[in-house]
Amino acid sequence: MKTVLVAGTFDIIHESHIDMLKNARNLGDRLIVMVSTDEFNWNEKQKRAYQEYNTRKYILEAIRYVDLVVPEQSWDDKALYIDMFDVDIFAMGDDWRGKFDDLKEQFPNLKTMYFPRGKTSSSKIKKDLWEMYQEKEG
Repeated sequence: MKTVLVAGTFDIIHESHIDMLKNARNLGDRLIVMVSTDEFNWNEKQKRAYQEYNTRKYILEAIRYVDLVVPEQSWDDKALYIDMFDVDIFAMGDDWRGKFDDLKEQFPNLKTMYFPRGKTSSSKIKKDLWEMYQEKEG
């Protein structure tokens, strides 16, 4: 059985997220999604999610490609879950390309993959919503 681990914030889930999850699930038999907690986003990534962790987790659990959702509370959690769940493939969006190549040193049999961002992003959705709000208020 092949296990795939995907990590991210997944704030305002959109079609590019779904495409990534679907493609990641097609690489293996089980898909585990590691979702950044609110505290991790704020303290380590210096960003704030629009949707709180429990909402993002709830939505991800409802997606048919996802078998398990786990919290990411630190950068070290990637290695923790790779070891704990005997992960075969670790996948991220290509904006993170090369950032986690060191996992290969700790887990020589791990395959790392980076998926293209797709035609939309949470950042773009948030920016568009802000601009629409400003137009309405202006």
